[in-house]
Amino acid sequence: MSEPSSSRRHFLKTAAAATAVSTFNIVPRHVLGGPRFVPPSEKVNVAIVGAGGQGRVNLRQLLQLDDVQVIAVADAAESFSLENFYYKGMGGRLPTKADIEKHYAEKTPNFRCADYEDFRVMLKKEKAVDAVLCATPDHLHAYVSCVAMRAGKHVYCEKPLTHNIWESRHVAKVAAETGVATLLGSQGHSSLGTRETIEYIQDGAIGTVREIHSWVGAKRWNPTLTGKPADTPPVPAGLNWDLWLGPREERPFHPAYFPVAWRDFWAFGTTGIGDFGCHDLNTAVRAFDLPLPERVQAFAAGVMDSEIAPHGSIIHYHFPAGGKRLPMKLTWYDGGLMPEKPEALGAFPLPRRGTLYVGDKGVIQCDGSGGAPRLFPDVLRASYQKPEPRLKRSAGHHRDWIDACKGGPAASSPFDYSAHLTEIVLLGVLSLRTGKEIVWDAANMKATGLSAADAFIRESYRPGWEVV
Repeated sequence: MSEPSSSRRHFLKTAAAATAVSTFNIVPRHVLGGPRFVPPSEKVNVAIVGAGGQGRVNLRQLLQLDDVQVIAVADAAESFSLENFYYKGMGGRLPTKADIEKHYAEKTPNFRCADYEDFRVMLKKEKAVDAVLCATPDHLHAYVSCVAMRAGKHVYCEKPLTHNIWESRHVAKVAAETGVATLLGSQGHSSLGTRETIEYIQDGAIGTVREIHSWVGAKRWNPTLTGKPADTPPVPAGLNWDLWLGPREERPFHPAYFPVAWRDFWAFGTTGIGDFGCHDLNTAVRAFDLPLPERVQAFAAGVMDSEIAPHGSIIHYHFPAGGKRLPMKLTWYDGGLMPEKPEALGAFPLPRRGTLYVGDKGVIQCDGSGGAPRLFPDVLRASYQKPEPRLKRSAGHHRDWIDACKGGPAASSPFDYSAHLTEIVLLGVLSLRTGKEIVWDAANMKATGLSAADAFIRESYRPGWEVV
């Protein structure tokens, strides 16, 4: 056999060295045959799809990572004000483009970020894009995620993963087929508090848990509106309203929908539990390995109809027993509704947002989105020996995704898991929309004896916007 070339010899030496290092240095999957994964020495080129409030929140996190470069942004709107919402500032592709270019100008004076109205055009033209961060309204999550994954891009998608249950299962299927690195924007899932709470529960800190309560104070953005807005003001300059609607049937523009307040409307959003459920129910699902619920029943607070969500809700989930887990009831509250305070909490007040795990030995209370566990009563907290860390700690929510894009371990809430979490959340939405108890036939993706639920389990799409 002839002597290997110098380049071949260099490769063999490099490969041998790689196999000798600690297991902390993971051989990237692109080397092992996955061409989509970015070499560890290179920057991950990210494109933002949806430059509203949450898109810009995610952008700020990405800009802190030295091995990330945001090279493109797509949004149906050029610019719009967020001053009337908690995000503040300006949204839209042009202000976002300007912020990106300003950030990179210090090190790369000639850096330019591409901007597009339509993300599909962006993906065709910007061949250097490795990964896509989707922060559109809920009704576009599945479409954007599937188009991006089919194009071989790693995907981060804001919560909830999808707008309906069929989409959740389909997005998980596409993620498995394409093998890209995925992550749901349930940032609290990466928190230390989430891990410690799970460790406390699984250590038996409060004994057997049969009851969980989770609540958030979020209310409707349009408190006085009922039904679809009747007036038809002009579309703001720079907004492609038809593109913003995407898969939804045509309707006139109205500021009740755009920006941010779209969450109130069934066509676009998934109300309070869709907004916060993937954050605040995640720890419970992880701690108890909760399957899909057997039954879900929601009760609406205040006015709602076929167009607009209620002002608040209480949603009861009933999970079956399994392994060491007994049958469990989880109750969700939003719109300012809250559970009764357990006696074990004493003078400690319930926060505006949080979760209670009620066991036969005590109670754990956590603040929303991955807050640290608080043990009650006081005597239990004083005597309890905190367990040794058992669960892997996160390097940071976005950091973990970028590492996965480079061939590292999967991030902590990839689409296979987050599709399951989202389906649990959306079963609550389904009960709200139908006004009925859902007896869930998970195998057949059906609400038993309730054919009216079918149109919400798998919604229809405008031609050209089908999720495939």
